[in-house]
Amino acid sequence: MTDFTDHSVREGQAPTFYLKEEHHPEGSTMLGFWLYLMSDCLIFAVLFATHGVLGRNYAAGPSPADLFDLPLVAVNTSMLLFSSITYGLAMLEMEKANRNSTLAWMAVTALFGIAFVGLELYEFAHMIHEGAGPQRSAFLSSFFTLVGTHGLHVTSGIVWMFVLMAQVAKHGLIVENKRRLMCLSMFWHFLDVVWIGVFSFVYLMGVLG
Repeated sequence: MTDFTDHSVREGQAPTFYLKEEHHPEGSTMLGFWLYLMSDCLIFAVLFATHGVLGRNYAAGPSPADLFDLPLVAVNTSMLLFSSITYGLAMLEMEKANRNSTLAWMAVTALFGIAFVGLELYEFAHMIHEGAGPQRSAFLSSFFTLVGTHGLHVTSGIVWMFVLMAQVAKHGLIVENKRRLMCLSMFWHFLDVVWIGVFSFVYLMGVLG
């Protein structure tokens, strides 16, 4: 609770106050972020379930085997997996209090993330150009919703990463920045795990099933 304390009261002078700073325990921040990730899990669980129900409804349109370029998707998957490794290296450098190395590995991670989103946009554009847009069938609607939602999360993570890079460059590896980097680490690895599910469930099972 905010504590307003009378600093001084002098004759003929209005009382002045100072605002006592509040310090939020690190555990409460991490718990709150875990709760956010759990809510995100529910969102993706619903999208996976929807695709599981609608994934075979092609409406006489193209099937996954007709549309998906597995080698391209494999390259895209490697971009996200490599980004997870490089962010882990950034966290190791953070623990060593090496600001420049932390920033360097974060920059590499962001580049891998940008490459991932770029390849995903290329795939979407190619499919739409071929007449396989989200309105073509229930399968494509569920596909674009699931994969697009994941792509939006990755894009948000990239923006967040650049913001944190600016904060670290300006203020260094202070306690607050370390806590934010930890939250981003959980978010980024969470997206990596979700994508493994997308690659296996949507792409591989779609082509091979």
